[in-house]
Amino acid sequence: MAGSAVATAGRPVLKGLNNAQIRKNITVAIVLSITSMFAYKFLVNEPKKRDYAEFYKTYDAEAAFERMRKAGLFQSAPADD
Repeated sequence: MAGSAVATAGRPVLKGLNNAQIRKNITVAIVLSITSMFAYKFLVNEPKKRDYAEFYKTYDAEAAFERMRKAGLFQSAPADD
């Protein structure tokens, strides 16, 4: 029954298995972190910076102040109706 067609299962290599797995997991974690950072930067931060730049390019602080003053939102600057 124990002919050449039946092979015995080899013993698993356990020496250094934990270190190899940790090294692999750290590599995957670093790659995913860098990928997430670039995705967040280009999908969230860059559009937000572009929108803020566009808003402040056309923003008039004096007009906004006058609008709020006329609405009576300030105690120190009374509304002149």
